[in-house]
Amino acid sequence: MSIQTVVTTPFADQKPGTSGLRKKVRVFQQAHYLQNFVQSIFDTLEIPANAVLTVGGDGRFYNKEAIQVIIKMAAANGFVKVLVGQNGILSTPAASNIIRKYQTFGGIILSASHNPAGPDDDFGIKYNTSNGGPAPEKITDAIFAKSKTITQYKIVDLPAVDLSTVGVTTLDGFEIEVIDAVRDYADLMEQMFDFAAIKRWLAAGHRLQFDAMHAVTGPYAKEIFGQRLGASTDCLMNCEVSENFGGGHPDPNLTYAADLVEIAYGAHAPDFAAASDGDGDRNMILGHHFFVTPSDSLALIAANAKLIPAYANGLSGVARSMPTSGAVDRVAAKLGIDCYETPTGWKFFGNLMDAGRVTLCGEESFGTGSDHVREKDGLWAVLCWLNLLAATGESVESLVRKHWQTYGRNVYSRHDYEGVPTEQANAVIAHIKAQFNSLPGQVFGSYTVKTVDDFSYTDPVDGAVSTGQGLRILFACGSRVVIRLSGTGTEGATIRVYLEAFTEDAAQQQLDAQEALAALITVSNQISQLPQLTGRQQPTVIT
Repeated sequence: MSIQTVVTTPFADQKPGTSGLRKKVRVFQQAHYLQNFVQSIFDTLEIPANAVLTVGGDGRFYNKEAIQVIIKMAAANGFVKVLVGQNGILSTPAASNIIRKYQTFGGIILSASHNPAGPDDDFGIKYNTSNGGPAPEKITDAIFAKSKTITQYKIVDLPAVDLSTVGVTTLDGFEIEVIDAVRDYADLMEQMFDFAAIKRWLAAGHRLQFDAMHAVTGPYAKEIFGQRLGASTDCLMNCEVSENFGGGHPDPNLTYAADLVEIAYGAHAPDFAAASDGDGDRNMILGHHFFVTPSDSLALIAANAKLIPAYANGLSGVARSMPTSGAVDRVAAKLGIDCYETPTGWKFFGNLMDAGRVTLCGEESFGTGSDHVREKDGLWAVLCWLNLLAATGESVESLVRKHWQTYGRNVYSRHDYEGVPTEQANAVIAHIKAQFNSLPGQVFGSYTVKTVDDFSYTDPVDGAVSTGQGLRILFACGSRVVIRLSGTGTEGATIRVYLEAFTEDAAQQQLDAQEALAALITVSNQISQLPQLTGRQQPTVIT
C-alpha cells in the first residue's frame, strides 16, 4: 500500500464549534479542505499500534464521499482497521455505542446534526474519543492549532469501498468492516428497557407516532418500534433516510416538526408522539394534545428512573446544561444525589460520567441521555417515556402534571432567533455586558435584578476552566433569563433566549408557558434591546 504525501496550505476557518466543524457543503468540497481537517485530527492524536477507527454519519449529502476519503487517510496514518456503518449510516449515539462496544480508538462522525442538508446546505465533522464522547476542548483547540499550520496530508490510493454490504474487505493488510450498527444499537436498547411491557402497552390499543424526519433514525425506528416492539408501520413517519432530509429542517421542535405536531393535536391524536433529529441525538416528546419541554422531560425521567430496568438501582447523580431549567435540581435534592450545572455541549458531561458521578444528563436543546453512551440519545429518550407509560398506566399529560404537583413547575421556554447577522448578535451580547455593573438592584415591573454574570465552569474532575458560556440575568424571585449565541449554525448567528420562572401555585401551573412568561419576555427584551438591535420582533422558533 503506497502512501502519498500531498502538499497543502492551511485554511483559516477550521475552528470546531460546540459539536465539531460545520460549514456549507461547498466549503468542504474545496480541494484539500476535508483532508486538511482530517489530517489535523490525526496529527493531534497519538495513534497506537493496531488502532481501529469508527466512521459514519447521518446520511446527509456528501456523507458517502467524505467517508471514502477518511478511509484512505486512516490507512495512510497508521490505523489497521476502520469500522463503518452500513451505507455510511451511524446515528451519533450509535457511533458512541460502537466506539465503546468494540473499544475503537475513537471515531469520526460526519454530521451537522439538526441543520438542513443538501448540495447548498450544511455538512459537519467531529472527532469522538475512545470513551465515545465528543473530544474535549483541549483536543479541539489542538486540532484547530494544527489546521492553521498544516503543510501536508497523507492518503493512500484505494478503490472505493462498497458500503452497502455488511462484511470485511482487506486491502494490503488494512481492513474495512461494514457493520450492522442498527442491530448493535437495538440490542443495547433492548437490554436497558422493558420491551415486553412496552409491547403489552401497544397491544392494549395505545398508539404512538414517531417522526424520523427523513433522517438517520429511520432504520433504527423500523427495527426497534416496528420489528422488536410490534408497532404498526403507519406509526412511523419519514423513516427513509434522504440526503437532503426530504427537503425539511430535521430539528424536532414545535416549528420544524409541524406535521407531527398537527397529528398530536389533531382529532385522532395518538397517546404518544415523538421525533428525532438529523443525527439522532435530539428528541421531542408529545402526549395527546400536550408538549413536554426538554427540561421537564429530563426531570421526570430522573424522578421515575427506578421504573426503567437499566436504572432500577438508582442514579449516581444528574447533570444539566446551564440554560436548562432547574427542574431536575429539585428532583436531585429529593433523591439526595448530586446535580451538576455545566456549559452547553455534551462533551462537558463526559468527564462526570467517566468518573461515575452522574447517570443522567440533559440540555435545553432537546437533548437527553445517560451513561450508556457518551452522547445525547434521541431514541433512548423516546424509549424512556414509553417505558414509563407502560409501567405507570398514566398518560403523558398526567405524568407531567403529577410531577408539577410534587416538585412545582419550572415554567420554561426557549426563543431562538436564527440567522442573525453576526455583528447584530454580538451587539446584543455587548449591550447586556455593558450593564453588568448597573443592572443589579434595578426593578422592572415585578422583577428585581439580583445578579448578572457570564457563566463560567470549572470541571470538578480535571479542573479545566471554561468561560464565556452564556449571560445570566438572575432575579430576586428566582426567575431568570439566559442569553447566549449558539455554536451549531453555519451562517450568521443564532441567539438563544431562555426564560424561566418557578411556581408552586396550581392555577399558574395550568397556564400556557408563553402566557405565564409574558411579563418576563417583556423584561428580557427591555434589558437586551434585542428587537431594536436586530430588527427581529419575533423569534424564529419558540419551544
